[in-house]
Amino acid sequence: MIRLLIVDDHEVVRAGLRVLLGAVEGLEIVGEAGTVAEAVREAARLAPAVILMDLRLPDGTGLDACREILSSAPGMRILFLTSYSDEQAVMSTVLAGAAGYVLKDIGSQGLVGAIRDAAAGRPTLDPRITEPVIGRVRHAEALSVQERRVLELVVQGRTNKEIAGALALSDKTVKNYLSNAFQKLGISRRGQAAAIFGTGRIGSE
Repeated sequence: MIRLLIVDDHEVVRAGLRVLLGAVEGLEIVGEAGTVAEAVREAARLAPAVILMDLRLPDGTGLDACREILSSAPGMRILFLTSYSDEQAVMSTVLAGAAGYVLKDIGSQGLVGAIRDAAAGRPTLDPRITEPVIGRVRHAEALSVQERRVLELVVQGRTNKEIAGALALSDKTVKNYLSNAFQKLGISRRGQAAAIFGTGRIGSE
C-alpha cells in the first residue's frame, strides 16, 4: 500500500485527486495540505511514501516544501504535479531531490503510474520538458564528456548512487564530476544550477 499525501492550494483540485486516486488499488490517501507550512507539518506527522506536490503555494513554493521535507526525511518521494511546463522549474525540482515532475494534463493512468514509479524509486520526468534541458547539457562546451553524462542523468532524476551504477563509477567519483561541473558553470550548490539551465546560458558560463 502506497501512502499518499496530496499538496495543492486549490480545494477543488485536492477533491478531484481524492476521487480519482482514492479508488485505485494499492494507494491510500493519508492526508492533504494547501500550503508549504501544512505540507511540511503533515509530511512529518503522516510519513507518507509519496507526496503529490503542486509547484505554486500561497506561502511559498512546492520547491521550498520539497527541500525542507527532504532535509529531515530524505527517503520520502516527492512527485510534482503542476500546470507549469517551465524548464527552470523542472531543473529546480530535480536538483532539490524530487522524484519526478509531471504536468496536470497527464491522464489518470499516467498519473497512477508516475506515483507507483516514484514509490519504487524510479524517476518520472515529463520528456517534453527534460529533453530540451538535456540538449543544453550536451552542448555545454566547458564540460568534459563524462561531466555531461553525469549531468544528463541528474536532469533525468537519477540519484548519485544510480548515476554511479549506470556509469560504472564510485559514488565519490560522481560527486567529484558534479563538483567540477558546477565549478566550471560558476555555481557552488546544486540548486544554483537551475537558473543556468533555465536561461540557456550553460554553454557560455
